[in-house]
Order: sequence, then structure tokens, then C-alpha cells
Amino acid sequence: MTLRRFLLRGVYILAGLILILTALAGGLWLYFHPTLASIQRVAYGQRHGHELSYDVVQPENPNGLGVLLMVSGGWKSGTNSFRPWMTAPLLRRGYTVLAVYHVSQPEATVAEIFEDVSRAVRHIRHHARDHGIDTKRLGVTGGSAGGHLSLLLATRGGPGPANTPDPVDRESCAVQAVAIFYPVTDLLNLGDSTENLHDGGPPKSFVQAFRPQPSGPTNWVDIGKPLSPLFHLHPQTPPTLIYHGDADTLVPLDQSQRYQARAREIGRTVELVVHPGGKHGWLTMLWDIHHFADWFDQHLSRLENPSLALRSGLGLMNPQHGELPDPRR
Repeated sequence: MTLRRFLLRGVYILAGLILILTALAGGLWLYFHPTLASIQRVAYGQRHGHELSYDVVQPENPNGLGVLLMVSGGWKSGTNSFRPWMTAPLLRRGYTVLAVYHVSQPEATVAEIFEDVSRAVRHIRHHARDHGIDTKRLGVTGGSAGGHLSLLLATRGGPGPANTPDPVDRESCAVQAVAIFYPVTDLLNLGDSTENLHDGGPPKSFVQAFRPQPSGPTNWVDIGKPLSPLFHLHPQTPPTLIYHGDADTLVPLDQSQRYQARAREIGRTVELVVHPGGKHGWLTMLWDIHHFADWFDQHLSRLENPSLALRSGLGLMNPQHGELPDPRR
């Protein structure tokens, strides 16, 4: 083989590789940018003078089911932090994605944030016909703080007070399926977390986020326990899928393992997928959302008793927590 032929062959091989990589990159770009029917921002309340809102992202071919995304990391949220490509696997299955925003801590406490996202679910359910989704089949997803809020909705979500004048507040904030990443489930026992000072108090970086509410308890146990999903699992807790890395030092794997063990004790479905070497996030998380879509396909499309699922949780089954305050102040 002459030098000229050798060089030409190398050029052809290189050109072929470039074409293949270009095609792969183009395919990935197309996959993560599905055609959308509409994106609409909806206000659902106020908190400390800030408007609370969620985005309704409708795919081109909706399946009539909705999945709420808790847009929250470190219990901080922003209306510019969500992009539809982040939930492309859900949108491509036909799910309408409802990206819920809240006022960030420390301006709002985590207790207030939970009140607000609960209000968001009620608002979404009350206006479900406008969004083209089934009121009785709502999924929820998120990661880290978003996963924590998702589990609070799963374990404490339920109907609002029947005598409240606002019809939105009478709606249920229960969800019917959950798929999340690395949630904190027990604030009273953070284990080997880097946030644990072992002083019997809140996570060290979030002391202000868990400050006492006006006229509320001041003892950490009384503040942290209502906000720890582990303590509120109940017989109607919806099926839950958790992805968690075994090298996560911020929210150790033990948080999900203990939650799963407790769920099994009461006969509820919690599937835990351990990501080997995964820390608090990993590169292939976007692909894992494809499995979240499988989970929602399995559990929302075949929900046996959706009316019962609307009545689950929220401490309305546990009187010690009382009713959630109105977040619109």
C-alpha cells in the first residue's frame, strides 16, 4: 500500500467517524427537544409578596396524564431554572409536565415551601380540565430537595378542609405515583451526611431554612419530624421509585434504604435503584428519567382505585399535624 492510499484511507475513516458522531449528536438533540403543543405559566398563590407559579408543558401528543416536577435544589427554586429538555423522556411518552416553583429558603422556611407546593397540587387538580389531565392520576418527580418535597406529598398529601371558602383549598394534594432522585427522608437522623453536626439539630447549612414558625414549635424534633417522610408512610402511600448513588455524602444512601425498609413493613411499594459510585448527581441522570417514564406508565395507567388514592396522607389521617395553613399571605 502506497503512502497516498494509506493517507486517503485514514481520511475516509476519520470522515466516517465524524459523520457518525454528528448523526448521534443530532439524534440526541432531537430526542431531548420534542415538539411541544404549548408552554404556559400559571400563578397559584403568593408567599412573602412573591407570586407562586408553575409551568404547564404540553407535548404534541398528550396522553391525558400529568407529572409534577418539584423544581427545587437545596430548597431553592427559580422560574428560570427549568427547561423542557430536562423532562424529554416524559414529554415523549405524552405526559404533560407541570414544573412547580416556590420561594427559596431562607426567605421561606421548608415548612412554608411544603405548604406552597401542596397548594400547587391543589391548584393543578382544580384546573386539570384546562390542562387536559386526569385529576385522579398525578405523578410527581424531583431530585434532592425536590425528591424530599415529592415524598412529603406522597406521605402527607390529602384533601383540604371541607369548610374552606376557596374551592382550590378543598382539593386533594395527594399524588398517585412517585419517581425521584436521592431524597432526604429522615431529618432527625442524618447519619453520615456531611450536613450532620451530631448535635441533635437541623442540617448545618440549612438552620435558617428550618427555623421555627411564628406560634409554632421551637424544639427541633417537633419541627423536623413533620417534615420527615419516613415518619408518615401509611397504607395508601403511592408506589415510589428512588434512584440513589452509593457514594452520596450529602444525602447518604441510608436515607432511601430506611425509607424502603419501613415501606415494606406496611406493605407498600418502594423500589430502590442504587447507582454504583454515584454521588449527589451523575452524568446519566437524564437517561434515568426514561425509567421514570416506565414507572409512571406502569403505575398511573393501571391505577386500581384512584378515588382512594386521593384521600391518602397529609396528616389528615394523623391529627397531630393539623391542617395546612393558607399559603396566600
